[in-house]
Amino acid sequence: MKTRADLMALLDSLGVEHATHEHPAVFRVGEGEDVKAAIPGAHTKNLFLKDAKDQLWLISAQDRTAIDLKRLHNVIGSARLSFGRAELMEGVLGVTPGSVTAFALINDEEHRVRFVLDRNLFEAERVNFHPLTNTATTGVGQADFRKFLAAVGVTPLVVDFAAMMVVEDAEAR
Repeated sequence: MKTRADLMALLDSLGVEHATHEHPAVFRVGEGEDVKAAIPGAHTKNLFLKDAKDQLWLISAQDRTAIDLKRLHNVIGSARLSFGRAELMEGVLGVTPGSVTAFALINDEEHRVRFVLDRNLFEAERVNFHPLTNTATTGVGQADFRKFLAAVGVTPLVVDFAAMMVVEDAEAR
């Protein structure tokens, strides 16, 4: 599994401008509000899910976005969703609970995980994610985030969670 140092090396090799802020461990949305206030850009919540057909999903949404998991499967075209086990997440994405992040897609070399991105994050000028550990936050510009996703071979399914509809599915094109 790739480490935080490997992630930073990839971002550097891609020419991605990034800023990392060290902070005490943050395990869930609502914690670390003072930390977030000092870091510019959109902050995130990330959910590792598995559907009833064993497809894995990573949902990255703006931290205050409401996500209706009971209806989401109809929107993204999955079977019913539930939270994935910590052991599965660690085996596929190389992160532990509390450290789930879109940057963990660097470890999904078999592309087992479908990535769902909140429209608010897709349109945000700057986005912030944990760099594979919940003791830091790394911010990147939108163009650089897309550069990262392309480098790891991931095309997001963009969902407007307020309207509960797919906005963009580049894989369907």
